[in-house]
Amino acid sequence: MSIYLLLKSLHIIAIIAWMAGLLYLPRIYVYHCQTTFGSEAHEKFVQMEYRLLKYIMNPAMIISWILGIGLIHSLGHEVATQFWLQLKLFLVLLMSGFHGYLGACRKKFESNTNTKSEKFYRIINEVPTVLMIIIVFLVVFKPI
Repeated sequence: MSIYLLLKSLHIIAIIAWMAGLLYLPRIYVYHCQTTFGSEAHEKFVQMEYRLLKYIMNPAMIISWILGIGLIHSLGHEVATQFWLQLKLFLVLLMSGFHGYLGACRKKFESNTNTKSEKFYRIINEVPTVLMIIIVFLVVFKPI
């Protein structure tokens, strides 16, 4: 088995785990908005959100980045000059920023300073889906 295919497979697995978290966490926030601060439900959501970020999303994002850089390195640095990859990396940076934003939202729920509505979290729940769709098309079709 080539190193490239091993890296690619592990990269895809890490991306799936990261995407699962990016799609699930805003959905948890939708339901968290419906709780009262200090209630048993609120405390359970705080715990779920923390664990999802710390044990699944953060490691999956870090591993995705490391393996992605490894893939670029294994293909040669000239691939980094290709438009499709530059655009993909920009979108992955946006996704990483969104990940960071979700982490900031978690802290606001924990400290009872969240001011966003259920509707807001329902809408932003679509952000990673849109980014994922564009990224997948870029990787598969590699437009000039």
